[in-house]
Amino acid sequence: MKRVASMAIVMALPWAAPALAQSPLAIVQTCYVCHGPDARGAAPIAPLAGLPKDHLARQMADFKADRRPGTIMNRIAKSYTDEQIGLIAETLAAMK
Repeated sequence: MKRVASMAIVMALPWAAPALAQSPLAIVQTCYVCHGPDARGAAPIAPLAGLPKDHLARQMADFKADRRPGTIMNRIAKSYTDEQIGLIAETLAAMK
């Protein structure tokens, strides 16, 4: 019985991996490269942690639509769906 359960888990992992890789926290951790540890800012790049969700989502949407100039943020924002942008904004806003 243990062998069957183990095989079921192993067989499910490839399908679970994309969902795990796309968790909001995993996506937000990519922000740390430029925005510093825990998105608290790394001069001259602005901090993101704790900013209002609506503000963060609007800024990302503006980068995505090329309404806001940026060096790399326009390209990064275009790689996210609107749903992912909402999750990113929610996660960053909850960080204190």
